[in-house]
Amino acid sequence: MTRIEHVTLVLGKELIPGGAVDFEKGKIVAVYRSAPATQADTVIDGKGMYACPGFVDIHVHGGGNVDFMGATPEEVRKACAAHAAHGTTTILPTTVTASLEMTETMIANVRKAQGITTECTIAGVHLEGPFLSSKQAGAQDPKNLLTPTEEVLERLEKNWPGGVRIMGVAPELEGGIAFGQVLKNRGIRATIAHSDANYACCVAALETGYTDITHIYSGCSMVHRINGYRSGGVVEAGLVEDGFTVQIIADGKHLPAELLKLIFKCKGPEKISLITDALFPAAADLPDGSVLRQANGMETILEDGVMKMPDRQAFAGSIATMDRLVRNMVNLAGVSLCDAVMMATATPAKVAGLDHRKGHLQVGYDADIVLLDKELQVAAVYAMGEKV
Repeated sequence: MTRIEHVTLVLGKELIPGGAVDFEKGKIVAVYRSAPATQADTVIDGKGMYACPGFVDIHVHGGGNVDFMGATPEEVRKACAAHAAHGTTTILPTTVTASLEMTETMIANVRKAQGITTECTIAGVHLEGPFLSSKQAGAQDPKNLLTPTEEVLERLEKNWPGGVRIMGVAPELEGGIAFGQVLKNRGIRATIAHSDANYACCVAALETGYTDITHIYSGCSMVHRINGYRSGGVVEAGLVEDGFTVQIIADGKHLPAELLKLIFKCKGPEKISLITDALFPAAADLPDGSVLRQANGMETILEDGVMKMPDRQAFAGSIATMDRLVRNMVNLAGVSLCDAVMMATATPAKVAGLDHRKGHLQVGYDADIVLLDKELQVAAVYAMGEKV
């Protein structure tokens, strides 16, 4: 049995100084609010650092100079390991809209990578597309956008039965609203993604099984005027309707501090998932202005610490890691560390259907533990009890 002691535990809404965590065989076996009297086989001195659950990234397209869409199983592991070094212990590699053949290959390769990846848990995949709106396509390839059909979903699911955990759909597409029930029946989280839907459409989608909004404010319709009358869109539905959780890219680029604060004020930490939406480059290795072609053929530009579309009129994705998102929510949005950690752990774990074993420092849960120093930099990562 291994013990991490002399840490400040991040437990839900509480910070517990002087705590400790015991784990063995990949599971947490004890959580102490004060110094334990029992002995452990191996003792790690946490030196007063924060101990929190491992981060859960449910929307990420690559990392470590690897694009998941064109990656071999070994390259998928490399990308996952790059994120694990920054505290991500559970990950859902995420597609971008591409040909069905490329998407099938990506799913199959991620499934193979699951068996060889020890740095973190590959818990399935997130399908961002192909059922998205051409009006809000962003970095999604418009040539491969489709209207929702169960046949296409079945074709993709065959590559990993039970492995598709989240799927993004624009509900205003033909058959889109009813498709929420299809996804719900299959145990797949339905998220409104790259959508030009109006408020009423989003409410109707909520009633059929859509419960999440993909990267709110990015690839989303918002308030607009029709003959002088204002009408809400996806953004307003996500903020107002309690039935929706929302994903946010808190990289400090996609959303300014005031919008981070607004989203937090409207939704609270139980309804917000921090996501990296990261593309494949490693920012430290590439100069500003680098042009990078994604596996689906779409070009993006690395500039000012974010990925941009070639015309520089919209972002294409981030180069963030989960620890950076946590720091930004504390330093830019002014939320508590407990709330920032919840948005990076418990909430996304619940959205992905993993909250029975991920996202909490709790007996019986996987021993995914991150130590953060006082500046909230990652000092150590344990995935399933093994140090990364």
